[in-house]
Amino acid sequence: MKILITGTPGCGKTTLAKGLAKKLKFECINEKDFALKNSIGEFNEENELEIPIKLFEKKMNNFLKTKKNIIIEGHTLCEMKLLVDLVILIKIDPEELQLRLEQRNYADLKIMDNVFCEGIEYCHKKLKKNYKKFHIIESKNNPALTLAEALFLVNSQK
Repeated sequence: MKILITGTPGCGKTTLAKGLAKKLKFECINEKDFALKNSIGEFNEENELEIPIKLFEKKMNNFLKTKKNIIIEGHTLCEMKLLVDLVILIKIDPEELQLRLEQRNYADLKIMDNVFCEGIEYCHKKLKKNYKKFHIIESKNNPALTLAEALFLVNSQK
């Protein structure tokens, strides 16, 4: 099974993906790590990796053709159509997101950008364009509860 996990930065994608991968004994790949390993994208003035979506999509789909049990996670994955069996969107209350990003010492502008994207449901809208079916999990303040919900979802898809 190939699983895609996406959502706004700070919503819990990485924590969920790693926890799910450990429970299912799946490989777990982060979009930024994949991009760096495959020389996709360039760093901008803020030292953020800018990923060209179409090139990333092509390389990731070629990579996914060689895999069976894998989880890929990242916030830009909602912007592309990937060859996966299950798509999970992690959503979070914008106020909770703001608190998490503040605790991670994000710059004020990045916090505002990400809270805005969550508020207008950017990833949700992009997924609607790219996938016929996807599942939404509300990020909990307890990662174990979020993981339990995701495990139930995965098991129901088998």
